[in-house]
Amino acid sequence: MTGSPWAEPLAAALARSAPGEDLVAVGADLEPATLLDAYRLGLFPMGTGRAGRRPLGWWSPDPRGVLPLDGLRVSRSLRRACRATTTTVGQSFAEVVDACADPSRPGRWITPEVRAAYLALHERGRATSVEVRDGGGRLVGGLYGVVLGGLFAGESMFHRERDASKVALVGLVERLRDDGADGAGRLLDVQWRTEHLASLGVVEVPRAGYLARLARALALPDPPALRPGAAGAGETARPAATALTRRGGGG
Repeated sequence: MTGSPWAEPLAAALARSAPGEDLVAVGADLEPATLLDAYRLGLFPMGTGRAGRRPLGWWSPDPRGVLPLDGLRVSRSLRRACRATTTTVGQSFAEVVDACADPSRPGRWITPEVRAAYLALHERGRATSVEVRDGGGRLVGGLYGVVLGGLFAGESMFHRERDASKVALVGLVERLRDDGADGAGRLLDVQWRTEHLASLGVVEVPRAGYLARLARALALPDPPALRPGAAGAGETARPAATALTRRGGGG
């Protein structure tokens, strides 16, 4: 743990939570130390008020949505989108967060306070983004999340062109597997399984199983291809790849 005064109360709340109870605690703060301790415990924050406003909730979904790195399903249309775009890492973090926080989006939950908290994590090398750009270099999609050893905790994604957020996911999975061990032991957390995410290969894991996987993932080094150590450090754009993914049917 990083020394947050909220680490022990959050751990105690998680220990008391009943199976199937997603909301574990309410309160605390969004300081970097609190966030990092929470992710190490298997928790993430999201406001319980309207549009993500306070009171601040701490969530540990049971079951949890995870994407096995060898289980990503890539349709023919997604393969075409991958060939038509390039992906980068950490070059436009704030812009990706702002796009995810667009107030016109349904289910919006990213408040200015949340935005500031994740920008602070990015400055510390503990949050990064995957950007998707079209042939003219325009940002058309992306995602962001928290990097802790072998854990990538996905927070949100967006698209301005069809399939662009899915291309970002393909780019993320490729980089998580690009560690010399094909991503063995790494954990891609997407919080909840939705029908949309299930179509991409996301599965549900009981909380106890998720926490066991999390403990193993946290013992791994950070993924080299995500380079979380230097805030804002990008990489050369590369074509979005599909070679490392299981290919699905049409669409």
